[in-house]
Amino acid sequence: MSDSDSFINEVNEEVRREKLYRYLRSYGWIAVAAVLLLVGGAAFNEYRNAQARAAAQATGDALLAALEIDDTNARAEALTTVDTSGASAAVAQMMQAAAHEEAGDYEAAATTLTALASNGDVPELYRDLAGFKAAMLPVGDIASRRASLEALGAPGRPFSLLAQEQLAFLALEQGQTDEAVAILRRIEEDAAVTRGLRDRVQTLMLALGEATPEETVNQ
Repeated sequence: MSDSDSFINEVNEEVRREKLYRYLRSYGWIAVAAVLLLVGGAAFNEYRNAQARAAAQATGDALLAALEIDDTNARAEALTTVDTSGASAAVAQMMQAAAHEEAGDYEAAATTLTALASNGDVPELYRDLAGFKAAMLPVGDIASRRASLEALGAPGRPFSLLAQEQLAFLALEQGQTDEAVAILRRIEEDAAVTRGLRDRVQTLMLALGEATPEETVNQ
């Protein structure tokens, strides 16, 4: 390589370094800001997650402390004072209703469950469960309980078959045996029926003097 070529290469290298330094002086703050933003965002997320974990733990501890109270009325009252939100609020209200039911205060239990079932901020699963439990309480007229169970027993609802089972019991209470049997057969033939529910249905049908599909096949 000649001296002129070496000199040209050195000049080109110096020009490239100068361009790089100018670029860093002009735009280097963007890279620094991006790094600070990433580090700050990660720290904030960790802080927020730690706060959420601490709040969830505090809620769980408060619920457990309330459940340890022997007196059912006092337990229900303690559950109302627990600071909850979202799904934990639904669980707390379920526990509160259970305490009222255990104390024999079915009206208070029904009021709590009905309020939960109509709360649009609560996930549908909890609303349906609250409505189902409310319809099973011995309060109110049979017509309203039947209407609630019919809505919950619609296809696709999470407690559809259980609600239909309760409808069969209501039909039997009113002496409507044929309707009860028809409901029980629909439950038994449903593809989503569980083993436990099918066993209960077949036992009830046998008690009513109705043949199960297995018996029909064997005849």
